[in-house]
Amino acid sequence: MSNTEDTEALSAEGLGKRYKRGWALQDCSFGLPRGRVSALIGPNGAGKSTLMSLATGLLAPTSGTIRVLGDVSGRGGTHPRLAFLAQDKPLYRGFTVEEMLRAGRALNKRWDHAYARSLVDAAGVPAGARISTLSGGQRTRVALAMALGRRPEIIVLDEPLADLDPLAREEVMQALMQEVAETGMTVLLSSHVLADLDGICDHLLLLAGGRVQLAGDVEDLIASHRVVIGPRSGGEQSFSSGTVVESRLTQRQTTAVVRGASTVPPQGWEAHEPTLEELAMAYLRSSRQPSAQDTRPMGHESAEVAA
Repeated sequence: MSNTEDTEALSAEGLGKRYKRGWALQDCSFGLPRGRVSALIGPNGAGKSTLMSLATGLLAPTSGTIRVLGDVSGRGGTHPRLAFLAQDKPLYRGFTVEEMLRAGRALNKRWDHAYARSLVDAAGVPAGARISTLSGGQRTRVALAMALGRRPEIIVLDEPLADLDPLAREEVMQALMQEVAETGMTVLLSSHVLADLDGICDHLLLLAGGRVQLAGDVEDLIASHRVVIGPRSGGEQSFSSGTVVESRLTQRQTTAVVRGASTVPPQGWEAHEPTLEELAMAYLRSSRQPSAQDTRPMGHESAEVAA
């Protein structure tokens, strides 16, 4: 096991997983640095759940490797320094909160009972309440305490906010970010709601069609792209200084996301840095266009951006 400071928290090389129906993931390579909060984005069927199952040791890869803190992950169980919070937040509904915490202590060698209990108490969740009586937000806070009670160095979260109202979403994210700030752990956070990720995540891993389409530091990725808006006539021919990721036409104008554009045509054009949502949506829409992928091999280009 490697314990050097420069070891990536999570990395993959040529990673692939094939089911009877076909490949869910294929030729995926990426590296997630330690201490970062990474957004895992992709449409349904992109391979996100498969990737998380491979990272947590619930599945073994068909090809390639995936490493957790330098150790090769396989179907040998979850890495002791990694915690996984599934979307359905598996808790024993007949248990009380205190009984759940005691179960965590019995099942995990690295369990910090006082720490897990403090997280539940800070959320105002009654220790004697049964799981079945808790609100969605309270169940999520208990499930998060169960994951964090293992004192992980990496936590993988699959749609942790999916069933919460806006206030509960904000409270859970604030609690998670506080723990990240205090412990320095690495987070891989999957979500379909891109607004939940903007301003929270500093690293991006975007999947589509079972492949990595974009990966890297959010600030670097945003700085290397522009949203350009201008007249309908001229269109993509005006972007000689960059590569068009995706463009859309209306009756009057062209709107495009361009990578590597150093200049913008001066007559009637404007440009701004994309938000995380604008950037992600451009790549996701582009991945659905076979012709775009044929002329622009997005997986290879995104590897250059990440580097």
